[in-house]
Amino acid sequence: MNSAAAQIEAETPAVVLRDFGGGPFGIYIHVPFCATRCGYCDFNTYTAGELGTSASPQSWLEALRGELATAAEQFATLPSATPAVATIFVGGGTPSLLGGDGLAAVLDAVRANFTLAADAEVSTESNPESTAPEFFERIRAAGFTRVSLGMQSAAQHVLKVLDRTHTPGRAVAAAKEARAAGFEHVNLDLIYGTPGERDSDLDASLDAVLSAGVDHVSAYSLIVEDGTALARRVRRGELPAPEDDVLAARYERIDAGLTAAGLTWYEVSNWAAGDSARCRHNLGYWDGGDWLGAGPGAHSHLGGVRWWNVKHPARYADTVAHGGLPAAGWETLTADEQHTERVMLTIRLRTGLRLDELDASETATADRIIADGLAIRSGDRLILTDRGRLLADGVVRDLLT
Repeated sequence: MNSAAAQIEAETPAVVLRDFGGGPFGIYIHVPFCATRCGYCDFNTYTAGELGTSASPQSWLEALRGELATAAEQFATLPSATPAVATIFVGGGTPSLLGGDGLAAVLDAVRANFTLAADAEVSTESNPESTAPEFFERIRAAGFTRVSLGMQSAAQHVLKVLDRTHTPGRAVAAAKEARAAGFEHVNLDLIYGTPGERDSDLDASLDAVLSAGVDHVSAYSLIVEDGTALARRVRRGELPAPEDDVLAARYERIDAGLTAAGLTWYEVSNWAAGDSARCRHNLGYWDGGDWLGAGPGAHSHLGGVRWWNVKHPARYADTVAHGGLPAAGWETLTADEQHTERVMLTIRLRTGLRLDELDASETATADRIIADGLAIRSGDRLILTDRGRLLADGVVRDLLT
């Protein structure tokens, strides 16, 4: 048993886990498998070649069942009853590599240990190349309600720089297949600011997204993460680093195009066609909710306590198989740390940050931010302006300094 898990087991769950915070409760499932490794990605993922015979989807699923069962037992000792699961999000990695039957088995494992709310949002990420009409029909029948597809760009040369393997038109086709299978809520992910991307490439990507008829779009600026293949290429001078002014102009272009099409921003990087299209699971993160993270490297949060699992799928499966908890570490967030996270996350939401969250010094800073045109006061909330969204990280730093 690892030391973090031993420390958790040495404490009573009421001390370590405390109790549920009273908000919506979600479950995140991490699928660590990918067919290939994208050059920009620093997530906890592994290809078959990297894993060899040390781990497989089958050993991962068996371990997942064990972790969920252990978590349910732990939660049952807390003072209040475990709330119904409001949201489930299967992410990765590439969950669609499990196939329709595999994802159905994942959902069955959750249902075997937890009660789902009648209106639970059940999402999965999918790579367009590992989907088909039959895949979407199977997971819709299993109980999934939302699909998020990684599109990134409609330009072949941009996808090549990102080491994405799908063809430009496949993401749109997959989105249409998901809608035809009965999915009302379908998201497409975009990445903007890739070296070599032109305005015309971004416009083509936006046109493609809108032609797919999706009700949600996530758009993220390219971040060059240390340790990735992309970072090595930038360091060697093979590719230029993304420029802040270019990223800002691209963001404005995306926002204008999506807004004109009826998709409204509700978080700095997310747009939806109405309240029902918003990702409720992610809103749980941003609003400081409770969630269980299951799978290698997954993070959990409950009542101000956060813990995270061991990363490697083989070690994860071995730990669970021997009756241990897969936790690698945990921490109890102080009041100051919780405040910092609330400011960092809620200021990014269209609903904004509650002004009564701020102390006197932070309130004075908020007044200066308003005077600079980066935010407005709307009732009891501080809400970013269009310009403020471009400088959201700086607004957070100013508020917390």
